[in-house]
Amino acid sequence: MTAERIAIHPPLARLPLVTLYVTDRCNSRCVTCDYWRHGRDDMDLAAVTRLLPSLAQLHTQMVLLSGGEPLLNSEWAAIAELLRRNGLKVWLLTSGLALAKHARLAAELFDAITVSLDGTDPETYAAIRGLDAFHKVCEGIQAAAAEGARPGIRVTLQRGNFRQLPAFVNLARELGARQVSFLAVDVANPHAFGRTDDFVSDLALRPEDLPQLERILESLEQDHGEDFRSGFIAESPQKLRRILEYFAAILKCGPYPKVRCNAPEFSAVIGATGRVQPCFFISGPLDARISDTGARPGGDLKGVLNSSAMSALRTAIRDGQRAECKTCVCSMWREPDKLGDSDFSLHHQANA
Repeated sequence: MTAERIAIHPPLARLPLVTLYVTDRCNSRCVTCDYWRHGRDDMDLAAVTRLLPSLAQLHTQMVLLSGGEPLLNSEWAAIAELLRRNGLKVWLLTSGLALAKHARLAAELFDAITVSLDGTDPETYAAIRGLDAFHKVCEGIQAAAAEGARPGIRVTLQRGNFRQLPAFVNLARELGARQVSFLAVDVANPHAFGRTDDFVSDLALRPEDLPQLERILESLEQDHGEDFRSGFIAESPQKLRRILEYFAAILKCGPYPKVRCNAPEFSAVIGATGRVQPCFFISGPLDARISDTGARPGGDLKGVLNSSAMSALRTAIRDGQRAECKTCVCSMWREPDKLGDSDFSLHHQANA
């Protein structure tokens, strides 16, 4: 690395957002994800406690609890309470299967809750999520809203549900959600979401679906103008059209939409076993692991993030050398002069 490169890209000193995979286990059976097939590990309270000095050193403001399904970790409440006691905002990303049961406690412990909901009826939900649990998830959203913690709803659009896009907006309002957000299903990265090398996808739109999605988006913009203006629909009409462009690119009918993302400059992902990644979609170096009490070696988070291997990986991402970035469905961007700001929005949507 040249002196010029070092001067332009100094070591990470602030990390406003940290995602913790508090478990690799999941009780959904999603066709888009393989965590439920292979996940075994949990992050325990002791591991999070050991992480606190690093979070303070890095001026972390928000911690997203994800997985897997974070509510399967028996210590999820203790972890959230510990983080809050140490001045951190805590955000839950959940399938919602257990949210009705834990709505009151979740409302007390989390500054924001996002629920993944991929169908507007029981049949579509079951086809995508692998469970007959549509009504249970809707009950959880309503229960959290009744406790004063109106969840955001995150929808992964794919061939099985894209026609329901307007219905998702209406359903979100009926359930008392704070916001609804949409992203395209990731079918370009064979290693995301715990997938193995034999991952085969038939989830993307087909050529005959593209004109229909275009008409749906046009209608949505006309019929839900106030929902766009108010932010109830998280994405702008222009950003939703990127989903159409993405599916067209998958079919080789056009280029992938240009990705603008610098997530590794202000956030990181820590897996249930302590592995550190620069983002959801790109694995970290093999030795990028925080310290634990087991046999696996590791280091403090700031040291791991600024190791030569991780710094080189961030440089490759920054310079557009990683193929995963070109097809990313969930990019995040902060202006360079605001990378260290403490006002990270609760409304950023993450993937899980």
